Amino acid sequence: MMEGTSVAVHSYGLDLPALYAPDARAQQRFVEFFTAHIRNPNTRKVYARAAAEFATWCESQGLHALPAVGPVHVAVYVETLARRLAAPSVKLHLAAIRMLLDWLVVGQVIPTNPASSVRGPKHSVRKGKTPVLAADEARILLDSIGAGSLKGLRDRALIALMTYTFARVGAVRLMKVEDAYVQGRRLWVRLHEKGGKVHEMPCHHQLEDYLHTYLQQAALSADPKGYLFRSSVGRTGVLSDRPLSQADIYRMIRRRSVEAGIGTRVSCHTFRATGITEYLRNGGKLEVAQQMANHESARTTGLYDRRSDQVSLDEVERIRI
Repeated sequence: MMEGTSVAVHSYGLDLPALYAPDARAQQRFVEFFTAHIRNPNTRKVYARAAAEFATWCESQGLHALPAVGPVHVAVYVETLARRLAAPSVKLHLAAIRMLLDWLVVGQVIPTNPASSVRGPKHSVRKGKTPVLAADEARILLDSIGAGSLKGLRDRALIALMTYTFARVGAVRLMKVEDAYVQGRRLWVRLHEKGGKVHEMPCHHQLEDYLHTYLQQAALSADPKGYLFRSSVGRTGVLSDRPLSQADIYRMIRRRSVEAGIGTRVSCHTFRATGITEYLRNGGKLEVAQQMANHESARTTGLYDRRSDQVSLDEVERIRI
């Protein structure tokens, strides 16, 4: 392996399976795909795992070089995946393999892409699976979080931010103090979303109150470049200068929901779905919800619309036995 390629592989935590490394050019293209072409670290991690698992399977079938891999092999691999993974996961694996091999074709490492003609499993959904809270449950949860500590103020503001702005947890946890700013006498938030997109929204009056209280009590205004939602130092309750991790936020949400007596198994995405559903339930328009959620497609926003759950429940209660 070339020295520069070796350094790049090590720096990004990548492994270079033998299947993709017949020569220096192939090694270089492989590393370029996961560094220069795939910029999102989460996507890089998922795609790298898919590429490695495919390479391991090929080697177990006696396929030790990419030119030996044909469409039939990729199709068999997809069928193998379908026995243990859900359809969306299989489609993701296939997309990762197809994109990587396309990159190698463009780089003249292999003549054709054996995955290009392979179709993944059919999968169509009209409603997402994300657990959603009713409006009164969300209110109970927010009211249950004590405001007597910085951690309580932080957690309440964070949950409210995801609910009232439909923000993704990845954008919320990396917000800086300066991303909560006053404009036109109203507090706004700036979210750095997927794909480098910057999304700005005015705050709901309740969210504005929670954020102002948190910022004031935590004395964060003097550190505009610092993280907004910070981890605490052990059990001291003192906030550090490091951001909360996504795992920290998930554990916090689970703990707070249990303490509030919420039976729904909430996730970080629950509040995005809850906010969208309640917005639409109160007369909001789908195309505006799409803009607020920063979705590319209204169809994606529609997956978060759970108003039909209440309709279904009302109909079920008509069965009076």
